Amino acid sequence: MVKITVIGTGYVGLVAGLGFSDFGNDVVSLDTDQEKIDKLVNGQAPIYEPGIEELLSRNLKAKRIIFTTDKKYAIEHGNIIFICVGTPQTNEGDVNLDYVYQVAHDIGSYINQYKIIVNKSTVPVGTAREIGRIIKNTIEEREALIKFDIASNPEFLREGKAINDFFNPDRIVLGTDNAQSLIELNKIYRVFARSNKPIIKTSIETAEMIKYATNSFLATKITFINEMANLCEKVGANVLEVASAMGKDGRISPKFLHPGPGYGGSCFPKDTKALVNIAKKHGAKLSILESVILANEFQKKLASQKIIKRFPTGGTIALLGLAFKPDTDDVRESPALEIIRTLASTGLFQLNVYDPQAMIQCKNALAPSSSEFIKWCSSAFEACRQADAVAIITEWFEFRNMDLEELKILLNSPVIFDFRNIFRKDDLESLGYEYYGVGI
Repeated sequence: MVKITVIGTGYVGLVAGLGFSDFGNDVVSLDTDQEKIDKLVNGQAPIYEPGIEELLSRNLKAKRIIFTTDKKYAIEHGNIIFICVGTPQTNEGDVNLDYVYQVAHDIGSYINQYKIIVNKSTVPVGTAREIGRIIKNTIEEREALIKFDIASNPEFLREGKAINDFFNPDRIVLGTDNAQSLIELNKIYRVFARSNKPIIKTSIETAEMIKYATNSFLATKITFINEMANLCEKVGANVLEVASAMGKDGRISPKFLHPGPGYGGSCFPKDTKALVNIAKKHGAKLSILESVILANEFQKKLASQKIIKRFPTGGTIALLGLAFKPDTDDVRESPALEIIRTLASTGLFQLNVYDPQAMIQCKNALAPSSSEFIKWCSSAFEACRQADAVAIITEWFEFRNMDLEELKILLNSPVIFDFRNIFRKDDLESLGYEYYGVGI
């Protein structure tokens, strides 16, 4: 058993804290948001993530995890402290490190003995060293003599699949230049030894870079297949067959070869822009990644342009799916927001919107100016009733299982914009639908 402190209870921090406690460790999870902590103490997860509440209940019952806002108590508790706070994007595309540096200052203020400070937040290369500098300076201001070590352990959790990703990682990256840190971190992750999960041991700077490089490559792969889809529509090819054939090449793999209305979420948009800015600051040029960012913005706009082209005088459109992906309530950088804003800005469309989890988040994200054109619906069928077309933006399973015969009766006209290609074009057309997919 290892005494662990996790600072931050967002997607990364909450999953990590619960995961470490489920391994049998003694975990204290710290956050400054009292309302969030109160919910967690009462067994309520502040985020939607499949499996999170069961994991929370199990570890609260076993008394392996404590949630608190008490910085001194939390920092003194852990022999290993994980930093898992947000690193939001600034208006200039840089990474806002205020939360990370505040945590570093807090650790320096309350650290009482040797500890290993591990950063899990996604940060530019060199941030861990700066965390160490801030902690050291703060300790010196206290006129104390306390040693500590710094490490980097980036997360690779997918929203909607975060629990599975934590317990079944493709690999674990440990960035440290200290043998003692490596020994202690290996104790935490030794549970994966039997399953032969690779543990990559590298420098702190390399570990920080691995996270950005990984997300940027995946964003590039998504954007590539989206551009192939757009070309397929022009030349009469089928992108699904193209992607399937490409994916059977062992050098490529089928993952992330799914065309759609562009990527969104809390990671890919932020991390691609951050990496481009990091490169600029160091005199390097990432021309491929710069193009990926521009192409993704175009892809989001292309979806709404398809609707406007089919309905130049406007109409009622049912928009199904608001989260940037299924199994999450996260709407950050979601293509749905771009589509809603664009269609609402024309003043020609009534938008009936529905999502199984992200309705409140979408309401909060959209400007009030769009609200007069939006009807918030309680089900997919309510959204589709007397609509001129339905647009599927997020591939929730409940949309895949809709009764298409009943749906056809509800719609004013049987028009489907399937921006996730969840249906087969031939099947829909055989039922009398006018079908618009992506790249087919």
